[in-house]
Amino acid sequence: MKEEHDYAILTDIISRAWSGMTTREYKKYKGLRKESLRDNMTNVELMLNGLAEAAATELSKRENPKGFAQNANIAQRGGDVAHVARERLEQELGDTVISDKRAMNFTNPPEELPFDDAEEVKE
Repeated sequence: MKEEHDYAILTDIISRAWSGMTTREYKKYKGLRKESLRDNMTNVELMLNGLAEAAATELSKRENPKGFAQNANIAQRGGDVAHVARERLEQELGDTVISDKRAMNFTNPPEELPFDDAEEVKE
C-alpha cells in the first residue's frame, strides 16, 4: 500500500462500514466543504471511527495483508467491528448516533461553560 489514493479508498471502506457513508458523503451530510470531518464529529462519532481504525490496524498487524484486496478486506472488517458497537449503542439510546451537527453546534461558547468565573480554581 503505497499510493495515497489507495489509503483514501481504504478510509472510505472503513467509514462506510461503520457509518453507512463514505468520507465525502459524511462531510456532505454535515454540510462541510473544506472543514475537517474529524473536527466536526461528536465524541461518539469520533470513538466509533477510532474503534474502526484501531480494529483494522490490529487485524492488519496480525494478518499482514498483501495487496489492495486483502487490505480492503481488513478495512471492511475493522469498520464492521465499530458498526456492531454503533448498533448496540443505538439500541440502548433508541436513536441514531450519526449526527449532522457540526463543531459549532456542539461546543459551548465561553459564557455557557458550566462553572462560575468568580470561583477560584483550588489547587
